Amino acid sequence: MKADRIDRPAIMPLPAMDRARQVTEALASYVQRASLKAGDRLPAERELMTALAVGRSTIREAIRHFQALGVIETRKGSGTYLLKPVSSATIHMPLSIDPVHLRDALLQTLEVRRGIEVEAGMVAARKRTAEDLVIIEAKLDEMERVQMLKGAAGPEDLAFHLAVYDATHNPLFRQLLEQMREAFERFWTHPFNRLDFARRSFPFHRTLFNAIVAQDPEAARQETLNILEIVEEDIKDMSQ
Repeated sequence: MKADRIDRPAIMPLPAMDRARQVTEALASYVQRASLKAGDRLPAERELMTALAVGRSTIREAIRHFQALGVIETRKGSGTYLLKPVSSATIHMPLSIDPVHLRDALLQTLEVRRGIEVEAGMVAARKRTAEDLVIIEAKLDEMERVQMLKGAAGPEDLAFHLAVYDATHNPLFRQLLEQMREAFERFWTHPFNRLDFARRSFPFHRTLFNAIVAQDPEAARQETLNILEIVEEDIKDMSQ
C-alpha cells in the first residue's frame, strides 16, 4: 500500500474560490492522473482535507456530488470507492443558454424545472420513506428559519428540493439537478437584485411536504405547480 501511494501523483492545494466546485474538479483530475479504476479506494477524508486545504463539510459536499452521479460509494468503516471512471466530462454537462435578457433566461430554465420538479414531487409522494420525511422536514424547517431571519433562503430552498429528489429513490433526478445547477445558479441568484423574489412561494413548500407525507401524488403535483406559478409571476412582474 505504501509503495502504491508513493507512485500516485500529489494532490495540490487550492486557491480561494468556490471550494466545493474546486474540490469536485480536483478529485476528478486526481482520479484521471492516478489512473484509478472501478473498485479503487479514494484518499481518506482527512487526507483530502489536508491536501486540498479545505474543511470537512466541503469535502463531504464534493463526495455527495459524486454519489449523486453514481460514480462513487462510501462504505461505512471502510472508505470511499470508485464505481465508475471519472473525468471532467463526468462532473459537467455543457448547457448552452445565453439569452440577452435575464427574463428570457429565467423563463427558459423555469420550463425545464417545471417538468423535473413536478414529476419529482409526485414520485417522492409515492416512494418516500419515514426516514425521507425526517430529512425533508429538517431541510424545510431550516429554510423557513432562514427565510424569517434574512428574508431570503436560496441555498436552503435548494437543499429542500434536493431532499425531495432523494425521496424519489431515483438517482437520475438529483443527477440532472446537479448537472444543471451551474447554469441555473447563474441566473437564479437574487434575480433582478430582489431579495423578495418568489417569497410568496414559501408557504407552498410546507403544503408540498404535507402532500408527500400524505402520499398524495396529485396534491404534490399541484403544490409544486403553485410554487412555480408564483416564480413565473415574479419573473414577469419584476422584469417590467
